[in-house]
Amino acid sequence: MPVRALSQDELKKQAAWKAVEYVKSGMRLGLGTGSTAAFAVERIGSLLKDGTLKDLVAVPTSIRTYEQAKSLGIPLATLAEQPELDLAIDGADEVDPMLNVVKGRGGALLREKMVELASDKFVCIVDDTKLVEGIGGSKDAMPIEVTQFGWDYNLKRLQNLPELEGSTAKLRRDKNGEPYVTDNSNYIIDCYFENSFIKDAQKAADVLSQMVGVVEHGLFLNMVNVVIIAGSNGVEVKEKQDLLSQQGMGQA
Repeated sequence: MPVRALSQDELKKQAAWKAVEYVKSGMRLGLGTGSTAAFAVERIGSLLKDGTLKDLVAVPTSIRTYEQAKSLGIPLATLAEQPELDLAIDGADEVDPMLNVVKGRGGALLREKMVELASDKFVCIVDDTKLVEGIGGSKDAMPIEVTQFGWDYNLKRLQNLPELEGSTAKLRRDKNGEPYVTDNSNYIIDCYFENSFIKDAQKAADVLSQMVGVVEHGLFLNMVNVVIIAGSNGVEVKEKQDLLSQQGMGQA
């Protein structure tokens, strides 16, 4: 009998369940946003319900995740109440060979980055379609959250930014054709690298962080500790520290 190929959702679920193995009773968690992270939230809720996990408290990264976690009985808090987290679990839109990632196609990049920077460990869960040779390699959106005021001004600036050379910048719109509005009441400008990678992702991140009117960007660089990748050959775990050691770079 031929072996049935797993669907993308099944691969995402495999990666998510593997990530939840890092969760221990008593932890303070960051809960990510998106289709892959939703499988992890669902699993955590199930393990709390059957008593396998106890005494957890979680900070959600979006209204969507808040509503899902609340419906599953996961105790929730804000970053003000839990400013130091043990572990964050979230998906990614791209993962490069050094575990730098692009996030934000689900629109939650600002809250995700705040929560994940507050966490001692960030475990990222993806299926193997998210792997790229370089940031921008998927040719899909690299999101940038901007204020509503002056968004068109910043769109032009981003389109002409040398650090984003080769990209096309577009305002994200919802299914009705209206500007997409984030949970923080901002807009998102998506940059698409059709023919190349970002030449220097760190330089681009630095420049974007200094631009007035840019609230946050989807470049999550040197933030991920572990990437769990589900593919046709099973689940693979990549540790950032192992990659650095292989390159003789020592501590991250």
